Amino acid sequence: MYKSQSEVPDFPNEIVRRYSGVINSDHGVLFRDLNKNGKLDVYEDPRQPVEARVADLLGQMTLEEKAGMLFINGSIVNEDGTIEEKPGRSGSELTAAKQIAEQKMNSFNLWQIPGAQSLAIWQNKLQQFAEQTRLGIPVTIASDPRNHFTRNIFSMAANEFSQWCETLGFGALDDPDLVLRFAEIARREYLAVGIRLALHPQVDLATEPRWPRISGTFGEDAHVAARLAKAYIKGFQGETLGPHSVACMTKHFPGGGPQKEGLDPHFEFQQGQIYPGKNFAYHLIPFEAAFEVHTAAIMPYYGVPMDQTDENVAMSFNKAIITGLLREKYQFEGVICTDWGLITDIHMEDAVWPARAWGVEKLSEPERVLKALDAGVDQFGGESCPEHVIELVKTGRLSEARIDQSVRRLLRLKFQLGLFDAPFVDESVVPQILGDPTSLAAGLSSQERAMTLLKNDQHVLPLQGRPKIFVRNIDPTVAARFAEVVVSPEEADFAILRLDTPWIPVEAKNPMSKDFHHGDLDFKGREKDKILRLLRTVPTIVVLYLDRPAVVPDINAEAKALLGEYGATDLAVLKVIFGKSRPEGRLPFELPSSMEAVRKQKPDLPHDSENPLFPFGFGLSY
Repeated sequence: MYKSQSEVPDFPNEIVRRYSGVINSDHGVLFRDLNKNGKLDVYEDPRQPVEARVADLLGQMTLEEKAGMLFINGSIVNEDGTIEEKPGRSGSELTAAKQIAEQKMNSFNLWQIPGAQSLAIWQNKLQQFAEQTRLGIPVTIASDPRNHFTRNIFSMAANEFSQWCETLGFGALDDPDLVLRFAEIARREYLAVGIRLALHPQVDLATEPRWPRISGTFGEDAHVAARLAKAYIKGFQGETLGPHSVACMTKHFPGGGPQKEGLDPHFEFQQGQIYPGKNFAYHLIPFEAAFEVHTAAIMPYYGVPMDQTDENVAMSFNKAIITGLLREKYQFEGVICTDWGLITDIHMEDAVWPARAWGVEKLSEPERVLKALDAGVDQFGGESCPEHVIELVKTGRLSEARIDQSVRRLLRLKFQLGLFDAPFVDESVVPQILGDPTSLAAGLSSQERAMTLLKNDQHVLPLQGRPKIFVRNIDPTVAARFAEVVVSPEEADFAILRLDTPWIPVEAKNPMSKDFHHGDLDFKGREKDKILRLLRTVPTIVVLYLDRPAVVPDINAEAKALLGEYGATDLAVLKVIFGKSRPEGRLPFELPSSMEAVRKQKPDLPHDSENPLFPFGFGLSY
């Protein structure tokens, strides 16, 4: 029912945003409208505030503005926090401001950043820039994980953010309360700099031990992953999405773990996801948990679910997966965003990284967009090509009504997060929030607690007193705080050796493939001989970084003690070795006894390694 302007409450302190014509007040949702005499009428609407505001704004959007909203891509962040293009940048390094102005986009993800303070300044300037567009739609900033001490390329360098163990470490501890605390602290840090969409948690299952992305998972057990995913999402989002939430984009539906031979589908040498153990449903268990706590968004993976649906095409092009399973069976009404780079090839200096359009490689770029939208996705990750959507609508191949379905979901999330009402951050509080000693200490403690003691011959650990130690792959300055560091194994009472789980780069034209930890999990040749020579010279404590399940029977046999870690500083490692902290972790996956056993495993089954060196859940302590 309309009311005249004089009949509604006065709003002297109300910010009336020009983009939606909506006033939020204690009196409900009020719409402004010009009557036939050119005077302003205001009327109440009985619908829920968010839905009313979404409908009002959607009705004002042009096709070009709707198309831009369907894309999210990376942006550079200048060191000084400015948003303008800087001289010397390559053409592929797009600024968010350029994508807003030219392509009507308003969602961006960040990789490397110059610093938290610069990011806060940048995001405020960007929101200010977005306010000046025709409808003033605010920007949503997204990020991969930033709170783990890691060298994994999918977890951004922590820098000022609190540094926790990787999610595998949370799987080793299986402590939902700890995960909830982590997520609440990480949420506070994200909010401080303007990150409002977490491109995580990753709830895939580590059932194929050679897969390069295991370090981002909670391990191979679906029920552990389900428990921890719920705590994780609650910590980031809260009980309901609101202005103090960071929305979670849970990935990678319907589970990306069972890749044939562990070959990751970022690359054309992938061979699809296979289910010889007929265990497709097992990989859905963590996602079912995420649905229970209302994850805001879902990201499907690149993989092709071989012979599981009516066509062997990648998940985001697969209507049986996106519409049949996710939308219809699970009734998921949140945002579905593709993984990055499904539509366009990336041209590098010496190579081309083909679009991850597996199964539909022969389709043109617009046809790929159409197939994914027909499958049921809402947004395209890592892409800036709204012109394809515009072309599809103008040529009658795609209806604007279908676009409206996805735009409505994307607008709803922005409204739920309060971005329309409070898009800016307080730059002055960034150092206090990201430098909070309590948060930093909690992160370090998680690194220590998650460590898994696998062998402790004659209870050599914890080391006592200040023995003479030889260290390899450890900072001697840090080690000197605990013991007398000597320069040769022969002088030492003990050696401490840190090792990474082995990997073998897959030869490919794309140089990015060499950063993925594919291949065999055992030490070989001269590297193995060098390790065993040290172990036979002096009693040695071996510390393994377990980003995948290492195959180490020979090393285990010769080591005096063996520890597994899941992202830990030298300080955290030495505190555990010298008894300042206790290792509490239990293996989140089996450690196989041989590569032959690995090759015999079925990639969709957990706990199926023949005679594992250490079984799932194994762990000692002191």
